[in-house]
Amino acid sequence: MRLMISGGGTGGHIYPALALIEELRRTDPDADVLYVGSTRGLEKDIVPKNNIKFKELKIQGFKRSLSFSNIKTVALFLQSLHKSKKMIKEFKPDVVVGTGGYVSGAVVYAASQMGIPTMIHEQNSMVGLTNRFLSKHVDKIAVGFEDAISQFPKEKTIYTGNPRAQQVANLKSDFEWQDVGLKNDVPTLLIFGGSQGALKINKVVTESIRLFNKKDYQVLFVTGKKRYADVMKQIGDQKINDNIVIKDYISDMPNMLPKVAAIVGRAGATSLAEITALGIPSVLIPSPYVTADHQTKNALSLVKNDAALIITEADLTPETLIDNADFIMNDKDKREKMAENSRQMGCRDAATRVLDVAKSICK
Repeated sequence: MRLMISGGGTGGHIYPALALIEELRRTDPDADVLYVGSTRGLEKDIVPKNNIKFKELKIQGFKRSLSFSNIKTVALFLQSLHKSKKMIKEFKPDVVVGTGGYVSGAVVYAASQMGIPTMIHEQNSMVGLTNRFLSKHVDKIAVGFEDAISQFPKEKTIYTGNPRAQQVANLKSDFEWQDVGLKNDVPTLLIFGGSQGALKINKVVTESIRLFNKKDYQVLFVTGKKRYADVMKQIGDQKINDNIVIKDYISDMPNMLPKVAAIVGRAGATSLAEITALGIPSVLIPSPYVTADHQTKNALSLVKNDAALIITEADLTPETLIDNADFIMNDKDKREKMAENSRQMGCRDAATRVLDVAKSICK
């Protein structure tokens, strides 16, 4: 199979693509893959490290308000469309898959115009601008949340889950809490605002240290590399008991996740795919800074299944944080029930499902 895949900008678009490629290589060692990304996205650094052929396009997104830069955006899109068609002619893919981000718009649209089988994968419960545009032109649409189905043409949309879930579910963890200075026999709450950290979450957790000090459970607080120094400065000479560990970054988060009793964090699609694949209860604090407030909609899909609790960033205080954390961590039966509900939502064969859809449209 010859697969051309495109997705970029954020890890939420990149990691599902990498998971799909991993499953393709597992089932078809002779498969040939070309990844097309943007010049400015994270994929430029991440993809080549995974031994995947990579080409890039210079492209940018539309501003939602009237802006002169939108003229440049149109020009770059047309240039990228031309370059994409040239890449397609050279690579001769059996199928072209888009996982989101502006760059996938040009690549997948070019393929559809050339009569190449195409599909997209939408990770979020609220459909993004690029995939909304592409949905009219592709052969198949795979979605990570069932709530997204109604936003696409019904006849070509199928629920598959997020490929990242299968990748994480299949990992064999050798992590021990002793590796980060905690105890192996005490339930551990992970607080993690993303790789860059989340300013409001960090602030509130810092203000809650004296309360977490008194808990019977453990807390691993990951601040993000850029925010660690500020967090430690805010804590100052406050006492930190041995049930709390503060780290700037965890290099192999998927290896740790199977050992986590519960997690406090954002509600990005990839994060939720991981925690449901592993069956982890969560307290979700959706980012209010994302398009169409899609993280809130992602989070509510777990909340309505009693797999998670939700706190809006506006309502996040030391009191609401501690109350929600205690609700899960101090009640083992409740925690196990939420874990099972989370696991029931997980799609641990998602990469296989997406690959099967891709294969079904190959000529």
